[in-house]
Amino acid sequence: MKKMIERLRCQKGVAAIEFAIILPVLMMIILGIIEFGLLMYDKQVITNASREGARAGVVVRKPQLTDLQVQDVVNDYISTNLVSFGSTPTSPVITINRTGMDFGDDLTVTVTYNYDFLVLPNFVASLTGAQTLVATAVMKME
Repeated sequence: MKKMIERLRCQKGVAAIEFAIILPVLMMIILGIIEFGLLMYDKQVITNASREGARAGVVVRKPQLTDLQVQDVVNDYISTNLVSFGSTPTSPVITINRTGMDFGDDLTVTVTYNYDFLVLPNFVASLTGAQTLVATAVMKME
């Protein structure tokens, strides 16, 4: 009977087994935090890119920037600041809408970007589907 009680009290290796059971869950949580942090960062980048494009399009210049030149400003900002870990990010869709070219008219720049999950691409995409990030900036012509 004493040997049986001693065997039950022997806890050698239990911590390693518990850690092995918890490790996959812990890794999923940590990688999920990283992934959604990157998603939020990229959302902020496309928001800033739409603002940069709108600002470039509304300032007084002779001649005014064309829609293609405004798109180039947005693409330059995105290509410089977007996190992609070396892979080529999908190209954003940039929509520019002007109510006119006179002082006080609106210029709307909308950037739509399909976010590709980097850390957990198959797992997260199967749960949530593709994430489409949209940012819009509206400014008055100066």
